Amino acid sequence: MIKQKLVLIGNGMAGVRAIEEVLKINPEGFEVTIFGTEPYPNYNRIQLSKVLQGGTSVSDITLNDWEWYQDNMIRFYPGETVTAINTKTQTVSTDKGRTESYDQLIIATGSNPFMLPLPGADKEGVKAFRNIKDCEEMIEYSKRHKKAAVIGGGLLGLEAARGLLNLGMEVDVIHIFDYLMERQLDRTAGKLLQTELEKQGMNFILQKNTAEITGRKHVTGLKFSDGSRIKADLVVMAVGIKPNVALAQEAGIPVNRGILVNDYLETDIPNVFAVGECAEHRGIAYGLVAPLYQQGQVLAKRLCGVQDKGYQGSVLSTQLKVSGVDVFSAGKINEDESTKVYKMYDDWNGTYKKVLIEDGKIAGAVLFGDTKDGNKLFDFIKKGARIEEYLESSQSANSEVNLVASMSDEEIICGCNGVTKGSIVEAIKANGLTTVDQVKGCTNASRSCGGCKSLVSDLLACTLGEHYQADQKEAICGCTTLSREEVLAEIHEKGLTHIREVMNVLEWESDGCSKCKPALNYYLGMINPLKYQDEHEARYVNERMHANIQKDGTYSVVPRMYGGVTTSDDLRKIADVADKYKVGMIKVTGGQRIDLLGVYKEDLPKIWAELDMPSGSAYSKGLRTVKTCVGENFCRFGTQDSIGMGIRLERKFEGLNTPHKVKMAVSACPRNCAESGIKDVGVVGVEGAWEMYVGGNGGTHLREADLLFKFKSGDELVEMIGAFLQYYRESAKYLERTSAWVERLGIDHIRDVLSDELMVKEYNNRIDEALSVVQDPWKEAINNKNLLRDLYQNVKVPVETK
Repeated sequence: MIKQKLVLIGNGMAGVRAIEEVLKINPEGFEVTIFGTEPYPNYNRIQLSKVLQGGTSVSDITLNDWEWYQDNMIRFYPGETVTAINTKTQTVSTDKGRTESYDQLIIATGSNPFMLPLPGADKEGVKAFRNIKDCEEMIEYSKRHKKAAVIGGGLLGLEAARGLLNLGMEVDVIHIFDYLMERQLDRTAGKLLQTELEKQGMNFILQKNTAEITGRKHVTGLKFSDGSRIKADLVVMAVGIKPNVALAQEAGIPVNRGILVNDYLETDIPNVFAVGECAEHRGIAYGLVAPLYQQGQVLAKRLCGVQDKGYQGSVLSTQLKVSGVDVFSAGKINEDESTKVYKMYDDWNGTYKKVLIEDGKIAGAVLFGDTKDGNKLFDFIKKGARIEEYLESSQSANSEVNLVASMSDEEIICGCNGVTKGSIVEAIKANGLTTVDQVKGCTNASRSCGGCKSLVSDLLACTLGEHYQADQKEAICGCTTLSREEVLAEIHEKGLTHIREVMNVLEWESDGCSKCKPALNYYLGMINPLKYQDEHEARYVNERMHANIQKDGTYSVVPRMYGGVTTSDDLRKIADVADKYKVGMIKVTGGQRIDLLGVYKEDLPKIWAELDMPSGSAYSKGLRTVKTCVGENFCRFGTQDSIGMGIRLERKFEGLNTPHKVKMAVSACPRNCAESGIKDVGVVGVEGAWEMYVGGNGGTHLREADLLFKFKSGDELVEMIGAFLQYYRESAKYLERTSAWVERLGIDHIRDVLSDELMVKEYNNRIDEALSVVQDPWKEAINNKNLLRDLYQNVKVPVETK
């Protein structure tokens, strides 16, 4: 059978979801080509604020990684923009000079941020908040500037403000209305949200019209219509979005606010479809995920010739977590003469509920602080239920299970990933799923924000009946019902030695996934470090390549500089290598090292050889770096030799594999110039002693480290750090940072365990055993012809790098 050529313009959530649905229905029917302006695989734009907050990478919010495109034989052109559509010849042209023909074309160009046409809007320092590049630019600004202004008090503006606060900036939020999120919340809920966010450090300037962005070349502040002013180094506009229709308009495809489509997402041009934020259906351009995913499912059926009633539009609801605060709204949110209100307000617990009633039926709802009734109320609003039905259901112990039982198969359970009740029930029955984690692994439901976990649990209970156990252990992944503890026990008891053996003996339900393979690789190596052979193919791409992949497909090289100390000879070598291989950028990192950015994959081994320096492990789940201040030898405030201790720790523990990355710091005095208070292991010198802090995190979830112990000698300190790291290695879940691990176990418990001198000795014996087999990965790659061939010559990275 000859495959049809299906071209997708836009690599966003809506368009790629349509492709996913096509592959489910008819995986052999189409030759798929995707063009994406951004140089990344498909990612979750809803989670973009977590990237801005500084501790989450693109890979953490990726929905379909590079391998997905390869596995499904999709030709993907990242960083390449379609510039023209010729509907007569049925071809598209790109900014790279490429022309591609199509039999069927999907336009999924999304939306552009709306930028207010203010005087000064073109100045340096004025940004939108819409994509990864915007996040990266704001992160860079935060390193040089400290005062930010966000124009817009809606969801996007508040998420931007939260991220900038996490980056250490002072933030003013300017909003034209007198309360926040007026499209989703009523005045009471908006004011409650404002109070909570003010506690977090945000400052709000309400009922203000911005008249001008001041400054010469660079932003210096804002001027309002009433003549008042504020200072700002960075201005973020978050005032809304508009469908990106320019490409379609130039091609003669009918547009209004969005690209006009019918119930089957067809435009007026044969074989041309539109889906997502760029499409306008029955006068509405939707901006929420659930409607866009519903459109994608309808479009896939249309392309594959499956009969369907078409897209009928969506009743909208909003369930969000704004800077840690839960809010929900659906239907009508503000009362008028035709409505009555059922209202509850708990000032002590900070919760608020308002249900609006018209003619005895539920017409809308607003929830703040406690949103567990959100899905129930949304369902009642859609079916026009009477208020008595809601009040009666609230008294029923099985009301949640009854709610999901009454839902139709087409209703969305997971709004973030557009997973319907029907698809979850089908997966439960077809694959014998019994846990929320298994459902997540199989269907993506609850994969993103996790707000629908309770609904997934209720759906399991409804589907499995008496066979469902609500109090479930957490499986290591969706491929098995076994927990981490059970897997480790089986490895010990049965003497299992490699990943495939574990999966076969323990009856894995699939060939493994990207979650369990790296975890098993770590656990096997941790349990038997002397005999276990690391399985490179099970590692994430950065660890497999011993370098961090960048957005354009190139890599970065970070040589180790013990304690942040270097020599003139090493600096010369770095400079010579940078010149010879035309390195794109030389960057001093936050960990006091030098990063060579923009290195091509095939050049990595040659650069490592010419540098003749150890790997800085900047890519690893292990010890990254030990940051130090200048210490007592140079600083007039220093009480201890921080540089010497930092170098000692880094040399001892370099190359150690751990459940997640580990960062350390040594400060010579309580002024804490090396930021020891927010590191996985932080050391602070005081007069005649060392203080050891653990569980700190300076990323997305900022956490101050806890004081573990205080030591008079450096030897005692190093021994305890070894014991702490080994206890963490043995008892933490894979990919669990020390901050989460310390909170889960409790600092008092960890202190009790490590107060046992015999246990400290045993932990150190085991960590020394693990360290005894550590090799520098760069030298290993250089000297191993098979590794050179397999990793750096034959591996296909799905990005055009040259």
